[in-house]
This record gives sequence, structure tokens and C-alpha cells, in this order.
Amino acid sequence: MAVSPPSPVDRLRLAVTRTAELVRGRVATGLTHDDADDHQGTVATDSAIGFDPLPLLAELDRQGARVVVIGQVAGILHGSQELTGDLDLLWDGAPERAAAMAAAFGAFGARLTDDDGAELPCAPAAFRLPKLDFATPSASGDCCTPALPWGSLDVAGFAERALTVPGLDGTALRYLTRADLIAMRRAVGRPKDLRRAEELERLI
Repeated sequence: MAVSPPSPVDRLRLAVTRTAELVRGRVATGLTHDDADDHQGTVATDSAIGFDPLPLLAELDRQGARVVVIGQVAGILHGSQELTGDLDLLWDGAPERAAAMAAAFGAFGARLTDDDGAELPCAPAAFRLPKLDFATPSASGDCCTPALPWGSLDVAGFAERALTVPGLDGTALRYLTRADLIAMRRAVGRPKDLRRAEELERLI
């Protein structure tokens, strides 16, 4: 009998388990996802300790915040075997959805900061920025909008055609298509991005 391939959420659950095993006993160094190098990535930082993005993603959907997963968590959802310790998100930046964003992050006690590291209140006004950093006990990363300078990338289009699959407890989980994720990887162009783009291309 043929064995069904793992679902995207199952892939992410397995990656969370593998990450927990990898960092078990790791002593915190003070390095966060912002300190990650261009080769290993955030799995080598403290952000990988306790990393589990699924509960936050579920809460974002429950609150009506239509975020799209980008970065390596999206890669894992497509089948990448590389682990990560951060969660990068894209949303449309619409003012009418800022309250839902603030409510979801607030439910996890998120600490928000701007690009200069200044702390922001977890309130709708913070989500008027093109990009902010967030940190919660189980996931940290960047939360971006199409207003961020993306060069030639049609990031609004990326969000519109994102894939949607079942998440936790009846919620929906949205993430970039493989082609769009590869395009984003190649545009960023760091060693880890190019390596992961090549892996995704082999999975097609």
C-alpha cells in the first residue's frame, strides 16, 4: 500500500521536533534571529530554542489576520530539510487589519521593535510600518508588508497567490508558492538563500 506523503503541517511539526532535539541542552548566547549569519541561519542562534511557529500562526488566522509565511518556514512546508529558528511573515498592510495583527501578537506577549531596535507597543499603530521585528516565547522573526522596498519582486502578487492548507485546530495556514519562494531566495542572494533555492528546485 502506498504511503501518503506528509502534509505541509506534518513537515513543519517534524521540523519543530528535530529543532528541539538539535538545541536540547544548548546554552543561550544572547544571539537572536537578527544576529544570524548568512550561511547557517537562525538555527544556530537562541531563537531556535523553544521554536514552534504553529501556535502563533493559528492565532493569527483565528484573529482574521491573513498573513503569508515566507522564508525558511515556507521552505519547510514545501519539503526542505534545512531547519530554522525564525518565522518570517508577509501581510498586506491594510489599516483595517492592523487590529487583528495586534490582537494575535498580543495574545502571545510579543515584543515588537522597529528597524532601529526601538521597542513598539503591541497596538495597531505599530503595524503601519513596512516592517517590524517580533519576538514571542515560541517564535520570532520579521513581519513585512509590500510597502517594504522589494526591488523587482511582485510581493503583493506573491501574497495573492499564496497556497492555503489546514493549520492547527481548524485554522488556515498560508505560505508562498514554491516558484515565488525560489524567486525571493534568489533575489536576496545570500549563501543560505541560494543553497535553499537549489534544494527547492530539486524538489520540483
